[in-house]
Amino acid sequence: MKTIIITGGAGFIGSHVVRLFVNKYPDYRIVNLDALTYAGNLANLSDIENAPNYMFVRGDITDAAFLTDLFAQYQPDGVIHLAAESHVDRSITDPMSFVMTNVVGTVNLLNAAKACWQANAGGFEGKRFYHVSTDEVYGSLHNDNEFFTEETAYDPQSPYSASKAASDHFVRAYGNTYKLPVVLSNCSNNYGPNHFPEKLIPLMIHNIQTNKPLPVYGKGENVRDWLYVVDHARAIDVIFHNGRLGETYNIGGFNEWKNIDLVHLLCRIMDQKLGRPEGTSAQLITYVTDRAGHDLRYAIDAHKIMNELGWQPSLQFEEGLAKTVDWFLANQEWLNNVTSGAYQGYYEGMYANR
Repeated sequence: MKTIIITGGAGFIGSHVVRLFVNKYPDYRIVNLDALTYAGNLANLSDIENAPNYMFVRGDITDAAFLTDLFAQYQPDGVIHLAAESHVDRSITDPMSFVMTNVVGTVNLLNAAKACWQANAGGFEGKRFYHVSTDEVYGSLHNDNEFFTEETAYDPQSPYSASKAASDHFVRAYGNTYKLPVVLSNCSNNYGPNHFPEKLIPLMIHNIQTNKPLPVYGKGENVRDWLYVVDHARAIDVIFHNGRLGETYNIGGFNEWKNIDLVHLLCRIMDQKLGRPEGTSAQLITYVTDRAGHDLRYAIDAHKIMNELGWQPSLQFEEGLAKTVDWFLANQEWLNNVTSGAYQGYYEGMYANR
């Protein structure tokens, strides 16, 4: 039985990856390692928490001694590393927490994996360290005909993207220096069920429901490429199993939207779902001072993963967005628990270091 440690598995993207692996690979033991900070929510995984091949361990990747013990105990065959501080606004006000988790935490994981695997007779054979990153490390695009490729030079513009860029460089350095079997991916913006409501799409859904202002940075002209989170989990599955060692794969949805156009689309969908007259929710749009250092446009060229590994997005954006709205409307208790903070008591201590 293979053992895979998935870090950040109680978070938004991580929970979808954990669910996919638990359900698709019953012969794998999936160890979900999460610190359960504000963005980690075990309720995201309530449907598979009793699966025989799943276990949760609460722990912090900034604790090197803890990771050494964890790897010695579980002897993982692979690591899928998603644990990260990820909100740009938070990185502007508290950059050191991003340095600690995203940079120091990643290096701690690399050291733990290297030491654990080197201590075994087979060494690195059959092992894999997969680091999941972001398109924000590439900076901002200014021309409509430009796209981020795997060859695009790094140009991070926020403390968040700088911390992720640094972690990417460390992963590649360990692959080059120590021959650690690594693979990386850089993904565009995700959306879908269980999305933490500080992010744009769930924030707008919640605020429309509750008739609160819909804050839009600047003129709303910033462009993002959106990918349904389940499609990202599928891509991670394919890269983990079939990606070439030492390679980077960009994952995107070929779905570019200006923020203001996205908000207007959400308003129309929500008016329909809630039975409101068209245009009601759009009246809640409020323009606010732009984010410091706000990147203008992200757009991923995902042809490498499509051509090499056969992956492609399964949903068009309008379809995925409607599914996302339906999920949030059907899971009001989840949303209420998250916005109130009650989720942080979900099974508190039940799984600690199990």
